[in-house]
Amino acid sequence: MADYNKATNFTAKDGLPTGNAGKIIKGTEIDTEFTAISSAIASKANINSPAFTGTPTGPTASAGTNTTQLATTAFVTAALSAAYPIGSIYINAGVSTNPATLMGFGTWTAFGAGKVLVGLDSTDALFDTLEETGGSKTATLVSHTHTATVTDPGHAHTLTNLALYQDVVGGGPLPIQTRTPSNNTTVTATTGITVANSTEGASATNANVQPFIVVNMWKRTA
Repeated sequence: MADYNKATNFTAKDGLPTGNAGKIIKGTEIDTEFTAISSAIASKANINSPAFTGTPTGPTASAGTNTTQLATTAFVTAALSAAYPIGSIYINAGVSTNPATLMGFGTWTAFGAGKVLVGLDSTDALFDTLEETGGSKTATLVSHTHTATVTDPGHAHTLTNLALYQDVVGGGPLPIQTRTPSNNTTVTATTGITVANSTEGASATNANVQPFIVVNMWKRTA
């Protein structure tokens, strides 16, 4: 017990010659020792559900330890730092406090103001480099004209006259009227289809913003 210091040197008393008055152990000396021991014990934590005060310390476990060993603040800080290595992005939708203050480690800078995050895609030139930026919040739809041309030179339909026949009871078909087949052609006409040119779009700035939600983003730089 570090808080206990023995007031009486009992071993030294034993070494005194017989008959020496100092060799006698007094009740007050025993009482003083028991009082000091009681005070020292009272300053210690119980094994069962101890309540520590002050700034207690303990050994720091190695990184990655996964046991029932108590975790010190040093162990917790090291574990968090490993979970957020340099280059990590921290996102918070509630507070704007720098993560260095919130988590107690690293150097963090505000990141991606007014931009959304996109995953790396090595097959796409737009997204094949980390922290590459691009895109525009606005887009211009240039005024343009659609043109269509329809040519109808006119056309006619040809009809052919045929002989008409009727059935006679007991006999074969007899012509009602026999005509020499002839072709008749209708008057040439056009369809009357008209096509008008149309102009679409306007040379002005238009909104080009995807659905979004605003958060605080920080990047760890050291």
